[in-house]
Amino acid sequence: MRPETLKVGELARRTGLSIRTLHHYDELGLLTPSLRTESGYRLYTPEDVARLQRILSLRQLGFSLEEIKRCIDEPGFSPVRVLELHLARAREQLALQQELCRRLESLATQLRSAETPSVEQLVQTIEVMTMFEKYYTPEQLKELEARRQALGEDAIRQVEQEWPQLIAQVRAEMEKGTDPASEPVQRLARRWGELVRAFTGGNPGIEKSLGTMYQQEPSAGARFGLDPQLFAYVNRAMAAAKKPE
Repeated sequence: MRPETLKVGELARRTGLSIRTLHHYDELGLLTPSLRTESGYRLYTPEDVARLQRILSLRQLGFSLEEIKRCIDEPGFSPVRVLELHLARAREQLALQQELCRRLESLATQLRSAETPSVEQLVQTIEVMTMFEKYYTPEQLKELEARRQALGEDAIRQVEQEWPQLIAQVRAEMEKGTDPASEPVQRLARRWGELVRAFTGGNPGIEKSLGTMYQQEPSAGARFGLDPQLFAYVNRAMAAAKKPE
């Protein structure tokens, strides 16, 4: 046996996967070990393990097993892109987790000072806890925190200060009845997209989760002056930007 190969039991033990899962991947043709011993035991090469990593990354990004197989078997498939997408999601998750940490730290500080947190503070903290668990996986929360650390607190503060101003400008144009395809609104929509991408790392799956959260949790957006009407207006502006001239 080549020293760099792994038997199925060892691969399962070291990755935390079950042997049953690895056998299932083999049956689907998703991850077929390149080698076998004379007695028929599966042997996984470094290339097989690299393929497994890509499978798990795509799995955590929300792809089905069938979609993963089609994706990684395509000639133009980019392993680097998978890592970039997974990294972006991990950073977004970490940023959201950091938000929860700040709220918990604030409550802890008050309790240490013998102060009683207000009901509103407690409710908002619970809201963040349940909201994150509902719309983001643990892996996503870790990604958000990593992204927050990568951006740095100064950059994050600047973005947090810019968002209310941008939202107010978009709302003003909407209330004036400005055409979403007009240049003033298009300029605002482009900046809107840039700030969203800064938060999500350009990961379409994360952007979808973020949009779903704001659509289904009105209170999440209400704190920032967001509402379904404003979202619809911005979406029309972005759709207009994609139309061929």
